[in-house]
Amino acid sequence: MISPAGPSAQSPFATAPQDTVIETRNLAKVYRDFWGREKVRALKPLDLNIRKGEIFGLLGPNGSGKTTTIKLLLGLLFPTSGEAFVLGEKASDVTKNERIGYLPEETYLYRFLNAEETLDFYGKLFNIPTQVRRERAKELIVQVGLEKARKRQLKEYSKGMTRRVGLAQALINDPELVVLDEPTTGLDPLGCREMKDLILDLKRRGKTVLMCSHLLADVQDVCDRIAILHQGELKELGRVDELLKLADATEIRTSHLSDEAKAEVRAVLERHGARIDRIDHPTTTLEELFLNIVRDAEVRPGRRACGDQ
Repeated sequence: MISPAGPSAQSPFATAPQDTVIETRNLAKVYRDFWGREKVRALKPLDLNIRKGEIFGLLGPNGSGKTTTIKLLLGLLFPTSGEAFVLGEKASDVTKNERIGYLPEETYLYRFLNAEETLDFYGKLFNIPTQVRRERAKELIVQVGLEKARKRQLKEYSKGMTRRVGLAQALINDPELVVLDEPTTGLDPLGCREMKDLILDLKRRGKTVLMCSHLLADVQDVCDRIAILHQGELKELGRVDELLKLADATEIRTSHLSDEAKAEVRAVLERHGARIDRIDHPTTTLEELFLNIVRDAEVRPGRRACGDQ
């Protein structure tokens, strides 16, 4: 097992709250052409703080900067300006990736290996002792529901099974942080539900999850907080339950209400013996929130996120 190393006392990350797993400070990325001229401003100055043990959703249409952000956090790209810290280390320090599990959008695995051989191979890359990686592979195969197919070659797997073994390989090093890029892509409704259950189980096990997805209903089901990017700029940031509330409307839900009392006001409802279960702001859907923010960004491109909630 890989022992997690805490942040150095000299690290700038040490100034962040103790529960911070990812922090970006004015992180920006500009792609340039051969002559050094600005070609694409892929990510405008981004400030994020992702906390230990939460499921954080990174949303945005194609070209919004999600993949660029992930590559910057994994140290696969260098920022044009700003800085990022992951697990107490600078994002550019790739040694911290030993404590990260990553499931890319496209699962590139060796088709002629079976699930056990696949996990054993990736366990060797992390120098995990033989007995430990075999036990961990066995546990992960059960965890992702592939025990009956553990001896089958991956070329015989369905898309859903391939995603599940991909998640298992992302967990073989017992990571503190799990990065999932479109984890439910190509899955049927049952496969989506199983994948979401696995993601929620990661949270129960104390893992921090950074999840990118275009399937907004999936994000709504599992994420604690979200950030919405559009054209490289942060447009919204906050808790899912708070963002989806409609502050200008009030919803009253009642039970044990007769047809005669349905048209009455609250005082009349109480007089009729109805029980008011909840008086609260109704919510919209994450899909509607997302589309409204993107449309607003097209009309008012200079609008920035108000900050965390």
